Amino acid sequence: MRRIVLLLLVTATLSGCVDSPQDTRRDAVRPSKGLLSPRPETRQCLSQLGLTQASFTPLPDQYFGGGCSNLGTVRLSSLRSDTDSLALSNLGPVTCSMATQFAGWARFGVDRAAEQILGSRVAKIETFGSYSCRTVAGTSRLSGHATANAIDVSGFVLEDGRRITVLDDWDGGTSAERRFLRVIHASACKRFGTTLGPAYNAAHRNHFHLEADAASFCR
Repeated sequence: MRRIVLLLLVTATLSGCVDSPQDTRRDAVRPSKGLLSPRPETRQCLSQLGLTQASFTPLPDQYFGGGCSNLGTVRLSSLRSDTDSLALSNLGPVTCSMATQFAGWARFGVDRAAEQILGSRVAKIETFGSYSCRTVAGTSRLSGHATANAIDVSGFVLEDGRRITVLDDWDGGTSAERRFLRVIHASACKRFGTTLGPAYNAAHRNHFHLEADAASFCR
């Protein structure tokens, strides 16, 4: 009798393992097996990002359906200017390479331009986010956001309390505010592979799309 009971238990256990269903949803997250051992290029990038004095947390690699992923990403808490830290809003996972370029642009392209043109340093950079599993509007091609390799910047809060937004001030701001936005847009074109703004199309009337790719596209 004891042998029969043991046999039944073993059979039940095996049947439970063999037929367990697999999650095939497009949005199923599949963590990388090498979470605690970043690839050499990622480790090097993290070291470079650290030199910018940005505050960040490395994130585990994740794969999503449809070609979307978060590989070698970090969560940026703040960036560093010449004199202080720069707060960030609405920013999700972003690739380390994108974060490093963004840190350089924020300090040397944005904060210094604000001081020179507007007479005040930048306190916060506002964004519409980074990672989003989506395609480029009107196409089947994956957006840079689908791999957390792009950031949409919508506005800036200055230390003196002024708030400059792409939507309101690209055309409607003071002459100094309009100049500031165009100067930092031009600066972004020198740092990022793809830079898009209000002059590109109506979909970008309220933000700058900054992407760390191998392109050379500035609009």
